[in-house]
Amino acid sequence: MILLLAAASAFAGSSDQAIRGVLADQTRAWNRGDIDAFMSGYENSPRTVFMGKTVQRGYEAVRSRYHERYPTPEKMGQLTFSNLSIELLGADYASVTGEFQLARGAAAGGNASGVFSLLFRRTSERWKIILDHTS
Repeated sequence: MILLLAAASAFAGSSDQAIRGVLADQTRAWNRGDIDAFMSGYENSPRTVFMGKTVQRGYEAVRSRYHERYPTPEKMGQLTFSNLSIELLGADYASVTGEFQLARGAAAGGNASGVFSLLFRRTSERWKIILDHTS
């Protein structure tokens, strides 16, 4: 029983670190103005969904949304995530909640912040976002 609990704890820790790694990679990509690299955190699937004021279905629709809404590095600003909470939902899924902040100049839309919930799925490549609800 103790071995089983230790293995479960190690699995949860490695999954937590891997998911945090995806989010850290996304932050670095965003902050250098690279939306396509930022999108590597999402599963490239027609089932990927982004929910904000509207719903985009499919990786390409989500990607297009980011490109349209943030056409320049100035509009993108500098991204930070905070108050992250990661909950494993079995071996292959995880729920992530947190807050985001965008630091931008007034001409680029000013600072922005909000909350998000993400559903991650473990793929053969790495953990990927399959559902993003940001407001």
